[in-house]
Amino acid sequence: MKILIADDHELFRDGLRHVLTQLDGTVSVVEASDYPQAIALTETESDIDIVLLDLGMPGMPWSEGLQNLRQTLPSEIPIIVLSASDDRRHVLQAVNLGAAGFIPKTSSSRVMVSALKLVLSGGVYLPPALLDQGAEGTAISVGSGSPDNTAAFLTPRQREVLALLGQGKSNKEIARVLQLAEGTVKLHVTAILKALNVNNRTRAVVAASQLGLTKNDTVSFNR
Repeated sequence: MKILIADDHELFRDGLRHVLTQLDGTVSVVEASDYPQAIALTETESDIDIVLLDLGMPGMPWSEGLQNLRQTLPSEIPIIVLSASDDRRHVLQAVNLGAAGFIPKTSSSRVMVSALKLVLSGGVYLPPALLDQGAEGTAISVGSGSPDNTAAFLTPRQREVLALLGQGKSNKEIARVLQLAEGTVKLHVTAILKALNVNNRTRAVVAASQLGLTKNDTVSFNR
């Protein structure tokens, strides 16, 4: 596994490299200390599996840097934002720009490793406080109307799948919980993204928060 760490603080990169050994003892790390270096590495290193990105790096505004990285990387390569701030506006803006997750730098190494494993398995990690408090007032649009109206276009099964997406679960985990084939889950996810007018799972997680589906007890799953 090859991971790009993009952060302008060498001490943090050193610490993060140590944490990553808990994820995979054979992990290979490449490093960048500003946005131009990070973008250059994504163009020359063809086998990067995941990017860990500090938003506050020099070289260009972070929104522009994140967009450029997203454009140079294959769509299946996740970009995980690491930031000293867990301001909801920054989290949601990063999601809008293509981030597959957001891990506050204040997180413990255990939380960080668990979050990375979740993302690598196809899930989504966002700060629990964001989902617990809901995502009202965000710039993420849900369908063509209010969340409640959009929910009316989802089947009961799709609402179950969306609730589990809201918990960050991967397709495999959702299939296990709902006792469905993984291919069936993928079809449901595709239909959900279309109904919610979003283009990735991370934005669907935020939409699930808007719909009040991020709590474990909000939906009774059929067994």
